[in-house]
Amino acid sequence: MKKLGLLLMLMLAFVACNDEEKDQAVNEEVKKKKLPPVEKEYGFVLNDFEVVRDTIESGDSFGFIMDQNGVGHGKVYEISNKVKDTFNPARITAGKKYMILKAKDSAKTPQYFIYENDKINYTVVSIGDSIYAESRKRPVSVKRREVSGVIVSSLSEAMQTQGLSNLLVYELSNIYQWSIDFFKLQKGDQFKMVYHEKYIDDTVFVGVEKVDAAVFKHSDKPFYAFNYLSDTLTGKPSFYDEEAKALQSFFLKAPLDYSRISSRYTKRRFHPVQKRWKAHLGTDYAAAYNTPIVSTANGTVIASSYTSGNGNYVKIRHNSKYTTQYLHMTKRAVRNGQTVKQGDVIGYVGSTGLATGPHVCYRFWVNGRQVDPFRQNLPSAKHIEEELKDEYFAHIEPLKDELEQIPFKNI
Repeated sequence: MKKLGLLLMLMLAFVACNDEEKDQAVNEEVKKKKLPPVEKEYGFVLNDFEVVRDTIESGDSFGFIMDQNGVGHGKVYEISNKVKDTFNPARITAGKKYMILKAKDSAKTPQYFIYENDKINYTVVSIGDSIYAESRKRPVSVKRREVSGVIVSSLSEAMQTQGLSNLLVYELSNIYQWSIDFFKLQKGDQFKMVYHEKYIDDTVFVGVEKVDAAVFKHSDKPFYAFNYLSDTLTGKPSFYDEEAKALQSFFLKAPLDYSRISSRYTKRRFHPVQKRWKAHLGTDYAAAYNTPIVSTANGTVIASSYTSGNGNYVKIRHNSKYTTQYLHMTKRAVRNGQTVKQGDVIGYVGSTGLATGPHVCYRFWVNGRQVDPFRQNLPSAKHIEEELKDEYFAHIEPLKDELEQIPFKNI
């Protein structure tokens, strides 16, 4: 009996040894074949599919893309009806990336259509046996940064010299637009910032999350800015200086970020299209096509329409005294009666109507009369309330200390 048990143990050991040798042989074979590494994206293992990557071109439609990839008109109609609440196939935009995942069968049957709304947000449309759509986000990490710079020729150049995003130019110009004239920066002006950047996979930069604090030294005078939530009703923070005074005005200085004034308000200007002298009761800001146009103050849209002269335009009533209008848009982003907040996108720069090139004509009314906004004594935003000042000063103290520890860059 003992001999039989010993024999069984020897046989099992021999089998195990053979299995181990086989596993090693298989592993060696896998290494020899150099199998591709597992590739994951959008929550899918791409190795399991035939992958089609492309970019939507001008004139492309969802139906055309599906047809090119073997999905018939009847199925396209069914998909469009079932997913319209989450994904509108009629609103796919030229320049956006997409991916189609196909089964590894003989017919290479399309299973998923993935549309990139932006760098973070995307939509997965299941187009196989089960039809549905889901809005998803890439995982985003946030990193806190400190930066210091000096002006040699421009703010953009100062950022580019350090390999920083031009989004920081917009952040600073927005924060200080009522304190500093960015068209009159001087060589040797300096700035420091503490801010947060957003990354996908910890490596791909996708934007600025927020700015905590900044100081801009212009003409040897420091201008501090601290991000603070004083209005819990709106939940929207604002920037205040070291004395708890608001940096923001009731009105933004311009409806565009960091743009160029191409024509000011005047009672006499030679019209470039009509070829005659006439009043120009607006301020023109030249900018690239499709640059976002924002409302310069809170208000209600009282017109979102088109005329042969104005092109696509939006008009906003801010209160009983102030009204603004924005002309020549390539397209409008708000509807009549809609409530908007300061900084909300209301349209995009174009050249519709009587315009020779891409720009927005910004018009301003006070008590029903068109005026030059640059000559108005416009109201300021509220400063920090007295009962909140102690809390505010406690909030900014460590931020100001942190700014002081960051050395200014010099030319």
